[in-house]
Amino acid sequence: MKSTLVKALSFLVAVSLVAAGGCKHRPKELRVYTWADYIKPEVLARFERQEGCSVVIDTFDSNEAMYAKLKAGATGYDVITPSSYMVQVMHGQGMLQALDHSRLPNIAHVDKEILAIAIDKQMHHSVPYMLTITGIAYLRSKVSEAKPSWAMLDRAELAGRMTMLNDMRETMGAALKFLGCSLNSTDEAELAKARDVVIRWKRNLAKFENEQYKTGLASGEFWLVHGYSGDILQVQGENEDIVFAVPEEGTSFACDDLVIPKDAPDAELAHRFINYLHDPQVAAENTEFISYLCPNSASYSLLSAETRANPALFPSNEVRARCEVIVDLGEHNALYTKMWDEVKDAR
Repeated sequence: MKSTLVKALSFLVAVSLVAAGGCKHRPKELRVYTWADYIKPEVLARFERQEGCSVVIDTFDSNEAMYAKLKAGATGYDVITPSSYMVQVMHGQGMLQALDHSRLPNIAHVDKEILAIAIDKQMHHSVPYMLTITGIAYLRSKVSEAKPSWAMLDRAELAGRMTMLNDMRETMGAALKFLGCSLNSTDEAELAKARDVVIRWKRNLAKFENEQYKTGLASGEFWLVHGYSGDILQVQGENEDIVFAVPEEGTSFACDDLVIPKDAPDAELAHRFINYLHDPQVAAENTEFISYLCPNSASYSLLSAETRANPALFPSNEVRARCEVIVDLGEHNALYTKMWDEVKDAR
């Protein structure tokens, strides 16, 4: 009996030691919450080999959806890539860590011109990751007499073949620019007019859409879409009939940032990942693969001549002058939410 008990206890100790050893050597895990198709897979695989870790990607399709999930209690993320205006909200609510620049030597390569218009100019809690211009894209063979204007969304003959972003600030912003207003307007009368414009456009739309619009355009399901330059460039390679245009009335020039949430399980690994993404070679690879521009000055010379010449990635000063950066509007955000809800409820 005693012998049997000793053997049993010895077996349990051995199992415990094996289990403990297994936990000790379990690969580290970095959890990233980001937009779909936003990091080149080979870039991720190389980081995993370099750090002896696994990278787990969760995706969101709008800043508001990401924010709502976190506020509802979602935790466990090490790195998130919100747009700058949402970073401003999250920082103001104490949701982000201050960054340790001693762990981020590669941020010295961040484009100084972009930092000049950034919200977090000192990169206190965020590092610019990718830039995009919002505009319209259409099929040349399907849309006659096209012009670079938000007025294209009033074209009744395209009804059912158009989409707009399911994004409160981008879509309301498009209507505000169409009306000659700032996309950061806090004037209730201007916002009411913009709401009415979006409701009018809505009657011509197939739907509000953030992800499948680009494949729908490439397949010919949609003929004209409101979308991000990077998304459109990704599918232009599949369909040469696609044209991207920056509306003459103006549009948004946006940056998605790399941030570390306050409760990140592995802030040290998160810092190494952010630093890695701003290695010039990695930044160039990501730009070429996802067709958004990583604002890393040292990477620009590593890009192909075709990429460097693309005006959707490197817009002219004239185009930039017509663009605005979306910013957090504090208490006025509630007014946008009210107008957006009325857009969604309209028939």
